[in-house]
Amino acid sequence: MGETRREFLRATGVSAVGLTGAVATSAAQSGGVGLLLNWKPNGLHVPYYAAKARGYYDEQGVNLAGIESGQGSDFAAKQVGLGNTEFAVTSADQMLNVNTRGLSPRSVGVVMQKSPVVVFTTRETFGGELTSADQLAGKTVGTGPGMVRVLTKLLLEEKGVLSDVELVDTGFDTVQQLLGGEVDAAGGVFADAVVARREAGSVSSIPVAETIPSYGHVVGTNPDFADRNPETVRGFLNATARGAAWATDNPGRATEMLVEANPALSETADTQRAKWVEMASQYVLSRTVRQQGWGWSEARPWETTYRALRDADLLGGETDPSSVWTNEYLDTDYQYVGRYAETVSPPETATSGGTASGETTSGTTSDSRN
Repeated sequence: MGETRREFLRATGVSAVGLTGAVATSAAQSGGVGLLLNWKPNGLHVPYYAAKARGYYDEQGVNLAGIESGQGSDFAAKQVGLGNTEFAVTSADQMLNVNTRGLSPRSVGVVMQKSPVVVFTTRETFGGELTSADQLAGKTVGTGPGMVRVLTKLLLEEKGVLSDVELVDTGFDTVQQLLGGEVDAAGGVFADAVVARREAGSVSSIPVAETIPSYGHVVGTNPDFADRNPETVRGFLNATARGAAWATDNPGRATEMLVEANPALSETADTQRAKWVEMASQYVLSRTVRQQGWGWSEARPWETTYRALRDADLLGGETDPSSVWTNEYLDTDYQYVGRYAETVSPPETATSGGTASGETTSGTTSDSRN
């Protein structure tokens, strides 16, 4: 059985009345709603900053009082489950995890329509391009903890090479260990591959999502808040979708808005822009988005992720995956939701542009830093 709410709060040291640490400002304190990110602001969060700077939340009648830095997707999922923030950027795997531990946050919109997890390497380290999992036989693959490791193992197992690969724990230093030649390839998220590409030039990668359907970033909220404030939730999603659409067509200007709100990112602005371009081109759009609209959930990726977590003994108990998400608040009559794919012209990336590097990056968040 999962922990009760009381046991969960006692174990985590967080009260339902207030947070023990600094998180998003609540509606009760500010007269508006708060958005808690899953990690420190970076290029993967461009849509929220663009939507706020351009007034899209205000136009939807949503007073977004603040966008706050987070401490991981697990923390974000817990806080929105506790009702300490109205909205949170978290991950599909952590939404499922927290729902087995006495809380019930709900995903109301899928921002990343496929897992960001990839197995990647550099030409210099690998001695050529990585185009097939078969090439990893006899190699050392390093990964961090959590869902990145789970999905990397699943990919290797599905491709029949897991027993021939030495899988090592590289903690949160995977990119540097890859660049230093300590591992032959790395399991990470596409943002890690972007960073490696900036330093090594040529990076190739295998997307987990092509083999294992699963989601990445999602927008989470508390079901009690959503029940009381359905128009606020709907308006927040409308504004975020419009922000994503505008940022897709204006990646440079959108990244500037991120940096203006977070001056510490000024030195890495180019990298942040590259992360967003990759995300906008390869992860926000999908067959489901083209058919149903921005943010839409389907059952299979949730079920796949749930089974992977359960089989890896990473859950606190059981839950029905279908209870963790809803499409109820997605306004498909709104242009930037229902016809999102028709409104955007994604820029080319090293992947979509077909460069000589041979990159094919893709993939659910698991590394809580993303």
